Amino acid sequence: MPYKIALVDDKPYVLKTLQAELTESGLAIISFTANNGEHFLQQLEALKPEEYPQVVLMDIDMPVMNGIQAVRTASIRYPSILYIMLTVFDDDDKLFDALRAGAHGYLLKEERSDVILRSVEEVIEKKGAPMSPRIARKTLQLLLNEPSGPAGSNIENSGLSAREIEILQSMVAGLDYKQIGEKLFISPNTVRNHISKIYDKLHISSKAEAIKLAIKNKWTG
Repeated sequence: MPYKIALVDDKPYVLKTLQAELTESGLAIISFTANNGEHFLQQLEALKPEEYPQVVLMDIDMPVMNGIQAVRTASIRYPSILYIMLTVFDDDDKLFDALRAGAHGYLLKEERSDVILRSVEEVIEKKGAPMSPRIARKTLQLLLNEPSGPAGSNIENSGLSAREIEILQSMVAGLDYKQIGEKLFISPNTVRNHISKIYDKLHISSKAEAIKLAIKNKWTG
């Protein structure tokens, strides 16, 4: 079945173009569009739970209520909905603020519609945390350059093995199971088993949570 997607952006031409491209693919149904965070929340309030979108593609810089504020509020009120930031911003503060607010992915608007659709599929079907390559590289670099200290928990005390730490770093870099396996010369199934152990040790249940935890605790591996 096509995925149910909501679009939030203050630029009418962006909404129109994205809605046309996603709908034309046959893989998406646009539940509704909104021109700012407050408008988005109002639209959700008018829907029945079965009418909620599965994924929201959310811009950041909007009047009235920006995308980060909207995700922070909506992720609490509507925890079943997934949120992917789709924005022109790649600066550090907005990236981390969006992830802390509850975003499950972060894409730049320069991405093609087929990439956006694959990211929607990844976040729904695989519980992934899709990121544009430039964003993934920036996130990993920020983690590697962040000095460890009392502000963050020591990764050595997390109970993760050296291999699990390598895999966690690869997840932060945006690699999927196959790519991690190729990088570390192990099978995708072995990668999957390691990730399951990471989830158990960190008491989490998704890739998005693993990345958020790594960022929040400033783990450098």
